[in-house]
Amino acid sequence: MAKTSSGRYFEDFRIGDVIRHAVPRTVTDGDVALYTALYGPRFAVQSSDAFARAIGYPRAPIDDLLLFHIVFGKTVPDISLNAVANLGYAEARFLAAVYPGDTLTATSEVIGLKENSSRRTGVVYVRSAGWRQDGTKVLEYVRWVMVNKRDEAARPTGELVPELAPSLDPALLGDGCPRIDVAAWDFGLSGAPYRFDDFEIGEKIDHVDGMTVQEAEHQLATRLYQNTAKVHFNQFMQVRTRVGRRLIYGGHVISLARALSYNGLANVFHVAGINSGTHVSPLFAGDTVFAWSEVLDRAALPGRSDVGALRLRLVATKDRVCEDHPYRIGHDYEPGVILDLDYWALIPR
Repeated sequence: MAKTSSGRYFEDFRIGDVIRHAVPRTVTDGDVALYTALYGPRFAVQSSDAFARAIGYPRAPIDDLLLFHIVFGKTVPDISLNAVANLGYAEARFLAAVYPGDTLTATSEVIGLKENSSRRTGVVYVRSAGWRQDGTKVLEYVRWVMVNKRDEAARPTGELVPELAPSLDPALLGDGCPRIDVAAWDFGLSGAPYRFDDFEIGEKIDHVDGMTVQEAEHQLATRLYQNTAKVHFNQFMQVRTRVGRRLIYGGHVISLARALSYNGLANVFHVAGINSGTHVSPLFAGDTVFAWSEVLDRAALPGRSDVGALRLRLVATKDRVCEDHPYRIGHDYEPGVILDLDYWALIPR
């Protein structure tokens, strides 16, 4: 009897399946240090215990995207081990702060299936959640991923493309952030003077800096999150595919772009939710990532005078500077665009 698992293929999924993922993961200060080494984020609340305590946190929380990556990594062996590519995200909410010492687990429900016309692959839609050791749900999100089929002749047991909200209700965004003491927010130490009211809808910000990705970095990052997807690790397999190389994990791109966004959005301290996200094209080792942001909307939060929410479009490119804000030509993305992320984030008022 085989004791190893080759992972689920498209025809193995059933709408309504609920999967409890292995393995619990206790977050450590080492995880935080490695995350900082990989991406260089400089947001003050996540960088300094003293800064975080001054405004009302018990200590510096882990970066919201580190939480996302750890929970995402838990789901990979059951959802996307045999993926061709992760395609997109929606309805993501960061529901509670997480600190070193917390233990995270994850669950997923299959909410949609759609076979592709080639009959070689299909798209799997899942709603995943991350949980703290005390039973608190700390994160939930929907993602869809293209998964290989084991048998091209196999038909899905049912097909459904779920309807997803185009954006999150701003009234739901305050749960993951305690009320902060804005008077104690040191704008000199955070790195910029800009508050909620200083940003205008339609404003575009070139984040200026670029980061070149190397094999060692993305391999270390994907292992850090225990993300076992073959397309990121197995060059022996990937050399036989159309692209011929290991793909950089899409979350790696998100974290790079978010870290770059500090230059222009230094006080945007908490990713509260992700409305939608698309990995437009692949990234490979040796490519240089740049990013720009657009303010899509602003929203006051019910009962909160301390922070407001900015709806931001974060666009990342490879080997393409962003001083002219590359995005689309008609309905198609411009060459070089690799990420289009629409998210809500909190900033002091």
